[in-house]
Amino acid sequence: MKQLLFYSLVFLSLVANAQQNLVNYVKPLIGTEKMGHTYPGATVPFGAVQLSPETDTIPYAVNGRYNGEVYKYCAGYKYEDQTIVGFSHTHFSGTGHSDLGDFLIMPTQGKLQLNPGTASDPKSGFRSSFSHANETAEAGYYKVKLDDDNITAEMTATTRVGMHQYTFPKSDQSHIILDLMAGIYNYDEKTVWTYVRVVNDTLITGYRQTYGWARTRTVYFAMSFSKKFKSYGQKNFDARQAYRGFWGKFDQSKNFPEIAGRKVRMYFDFDTEEGEKVKIKFALSPVSQENALQNMRAEIQGWDFEKVKNQAQATWNKELNKVSIRATEDDKINFYTAMYHAFINPTTYTDVNGEYKGLDQGVHKAEGFNNYTTFSLWDTYRALHPFFNLIQPTRNSDMVKSMMAHYEQNSLHMLPIWSHYANDNWCMSGYHSVSVIADAIIKGVYTGDANTALDACIATANKRNYEGIGYYADLGYIPAERSGVSVSNTLEYAYDDWAIAQIAKKLGRENVYQEFIKRSGNWKNNFDPVSGFMRPKMADGSFKKEFDPLSTNGQGFIEGNSWNYSFFVPHDPASLMAKMGGKKKFAARLDTLFTMHLPDKFFAETEDITRDGIIGGYVHGNEPAHHVAYFYNWTDQAYKTQAQVRHILKMQYKPTPDGLGGNDDCGQMSAWYMFSSLGFYPVSPGGDEYALGSPSIINASLNLENGKIFTIEAINQSDKNVYVQKVLLNGKQLLTPFIKHGDIISGGKLVFYMGGKPR
Repeated sequence: MKQLLFYSLVFLSLVANAQQNLVNYVKPLIGTEKMGHTYPGATVPFGAVQLSPETDTIPYAVNGRYNGEVYKYCAGYKYEDQTIVGFSHTHFSGTGHSDLGDFLIMPTQGKLQLNPGTASDPKSGFRSSFSHANETAEAGYYKVKLDDDNITAEMTATTRVGMHQYTFPKSDQSHIILDLMAGIYNYDEKTVWTYVRVVNDTLITGYRQTYGWARTRTVYFAMSFSKKFKSYGQKNFDARQAYRGFWGKFDQSKNFPEIAGRKVRMYFDFDTEEGEKVKIKFALSPVSQENALQNMRAEIQGWDFEKVKNQAQATWNKELNKVSIRATEDDKINFYTAMYHAFINPTTYTDVNGEYKGLDQGVHKAEGFNNYTTFSLWDTYRALHPFFNLIQPTRNSDMVKSMMAHYEQNSLHMLPIWSHYANDNWCMSGYHSVSVIADAIIKGVYTGDANTALDACIATANKRNYEGIGYYADLGYIPAERSGVSVSNTLEYAYDDWAIAQIAKKLGRENVYQEFIKRSGNWKNNFDPVSGFMRPKMADGSFKKEFDPLSTNGQGFIEGNSWNYSFFVPHDPASLMAKMGGKKKFAARLDTLFTMHLPDKFFAETEDITRDGIIGGYVHGNEPAHHVAYFYNWTDQAYKTQAQVRHILKMQYKPTPDGLGGNDDCGQMSAWYMFSSLGFYPVSPGGDEYALGSPSIINASLNLENGKIFTIEAINQSDKNVYVQKVLLNGKQLLTPFIKHGDIISGGKLVFYMGGKPR
């Protein structure tokens, strides 16, 4: 389980209009010892720059073997660490794998050191010890005292530019180090090449190419100093570079304006007075050095750090005010921290001139939309993108257009699986971009050509050589001999095919609808009526004999076991319930899931979950069962959905150092929290219905993009009064625990009457 800290804030008055100053309730998430998968730092909503400290330099591999400790550094920052190595400009938020950590900057003073040193002896290198007592994390702002060098580091950001402010002591040996070889999940071959051009005594530009989770990734930069450096230099640590050409005619180590190599660290020297502030603007571009410089000049004029900081926090405040809630202090902190986290990703992937690099490695221009990347779709299709369809519909439409651009530029002619900097890293299973596309089309959010989007979905679903799709299409399931995740893939493909069918139905393409609605029933092929579980099936049609529904190892599932995945039929819970023996038996199986005790061996097989992320056998810390608490709504026991949802909200989300029961996974965990605390959840994205739960807020207003306001009120709501007595929508009592998307976007009022006993 990744544990997190909701960090303390300095209270600021940012907006002088009717908006609430909701940034005061945002406590940026900081990963603790078990999983350092989130980070403090400076970013704006959906920003390309995500500027944050790094706390160690451990390698991805040791003696040629995977180093399990690196998993704790997916975000680069681990709360228990006592040293900071520097501040880099790109990060993933709450993922279980990693990359990025580009362009690490570290201020130092005294004798120049170009090695980071060790955590046990920080003074042996350029890293510094620090204390959380001297650390501040806010939305759009980060500050820390670097104790060993007596330097205060501050940072803020715009969409494409990170701004640093370093307050130095008096010294004639002040330095700023630019580490071009540092990265997250680092190994010797990761940095393919770096290039730096010193334009003048305040400006440098360059680029970095890496081979990592993204196989081909080039990021360009422009770096500008507020003060002229008196000298500069570099060291190339690549001892294996056999051929060096004839550049040896020059002394490239000092004051040489053009640097290239695989393992380069640069330094810039200054004389500083006591308390002098040296500032840096660091702009990124996916296209060119020229575009990076253009981004810098467009987004930050001058050197007013406080102005940029206030703009960043005002931007956050504007976004957070799209939902206004009244709740307990803890719940309000949880909600706006979740909202902050949900609006970090996906990230902007266009320059200010609209250009971006495509999967074909060519330069493209986004015409009529903003291009995005960082699509962790196996996670975020479930709740994050549906939340965007309510609160960020224009952005989500642009995200779908970004997926379509990905498809058009992809030599494999597939929609994204996990989109990442003009790459697909192919992480996780399913083709869940089709779910995001379907949800946007069905809910009237997507403004592009829906038929073209459907064609892209069909092509992706028929990519026979991708992860068992050929077997799935021919047999209706993936044989266990052919895939280690045969069952979960079959279940996820079946759901995605249902989503495709919904688009086809809306567009009147009957043949496509019939084909994919039939495929959406393929989950039945892995259901074993004898055991009542989803189970691996062999090529000969028999179920695999060795089967343990509690195990996560070798049972055909990804990030889950059969107890959780046996409920993964979000698109047809009624049929699943019938397969499991009807309403009473189905509810009893749900009861068992939430109350069982998992043996210790379960945790020996998994890297990313501990008991803290589990309730009974229900694994909230991973996503496959996020909809399951709402399944009681299909039985005669909807009150159990209400009780379980409130239990999960309390157990898995807290404003404490262990505040989140698993990887946030680019906002999915946070989106679950926001939907559930408001009282409803999208069990099956691609449909137009939400299942009701039990709101933890007192009241809320959704300030919709179309100008409408949808309000929610929970009368008599408390920690004890978790059971819904009745629900009124615009004054009319609901007879079933469901509402439609149209009910919300039309504006109106949803009132829950709460009590201490089931109704």
